[in-house]
Amino acid sequence: MKFEIGHNLDITQIYELYDMATAFQKSVFEKQWEGFEQSLIEKEIEENRLWKMCIDGQIVCVFSINFNDHLFWGEKDNEPSIYIHRIALNNNFRGQSVMTKIIEWAKKYCKENGKQFIRMDTWGENTKLIEYYKKCGFEHIDTIDLDNTNGLPAHYKGKLALFEMKI
Repeated sequence: MKFEIGHNLDITQIYELYDMATAFQKSVFEKQWEGFEQSLIEKEIEENRLWKMCIDGQIVCVFSINFNDHLFWGEKDNEPSIYIHRIALNNNFRGQSVMTKIIEWAKKYCKENGKQFIRMDTWGENTKLIEYYKKCGFEHIDTIDLDNTNGLPAHYKGKLALFEMKI
């Protein structure tokens, strides 16, 4: 298993994983992703912020990281953190503790890059995923109402649950 920066050559597979994740979201919750502009994905790849986890050359999952998220985190955004977004899992690897591997990678990344927190978010009403993130070691910090969603993907509406893990 290894973590690598995503490449433009991966875009087709990235969208296949987003489609799998969206279909899974539809099967377990009333909200789901509403698609992502290719320019967003290309920018994250260009900025080395789109990551993939691979086993034997096969992409297990993709996710994006960011280093600022003032819109959601306000003053806490001043703390050195990475923000993990859009984890999309290949269905063939569901149930294989992929999230714990992402957390292990993120802890190492934080230590190597002077970050103190790993942060994530999900829909505020998604109690199953909220409990899962807590079982993975994240603290549920707050649930916020999104007022200003300009520039965000279309699915950012309503309440948002915020999580962090101190390194």
